[in-house]
Amino acid sequence: MNKIVKLTVVLFLICAIVSAVLGAVNEVTKGPIETQQREKTEKAYKAVLPYADAFTEVDPAAFAAYKATIDKISTADNGAGHVVETTFSGAQGSITMAVGVDSDGKCAGISIIKHSETSGLGEVAASSSERGVSFRKSFIGKDESITIGDIDAITGATITSKAVTGAVATAIEAVKALG
Repeated sequence: MNKIVKLTVVLFLICAIVSAVLGAVNEVTKGPIETQQREKTEKAYKAVLPYADAFTEVDPAAFAAYKATIDKISTADNGAGHVVETTFSGAQGSITMAVGVDSDGKCAGISIIKHSETSGLGEVAASSSERGVSFRKSFIGKDESITIGDIDAITGATITSKAVTGAVATAIEAVKALG
């Protein structure tokens, strides 16, 4: 019995020390990670709606019908359009993307902020490769009736291509529903 108590105390101490170290690492890295994510999101906004300098966030109640996939809609203060942040399922997990919607209700651009897609396949959608850039540019000028046949889909990444296409259509619909 004494041996069990001793092992339990040792295990408890190990867990307490590891928890304290993980907590300290989290506190040290939390700020820089948040800063890096904010900068990445700001860069994505600028990429999808380059003529906008400042944004005002839209009240979430205005797009409540789309709340399942749309995280946030921001309106460009200069009237250039909107940026929609959306999170949706891809082939391997969630994809977070910014969709620029110009004042005519057309896609002004897309930028994938975060993803967990398969390397060499779905991840191409977010890459800076010629193929990735071509894929993202193929959405420009499209409206909410967009289908996978309207874009330069990624070979071998049909699920990712369909998911991004659907998310762009939903983003445009949500902006148009704002009025």
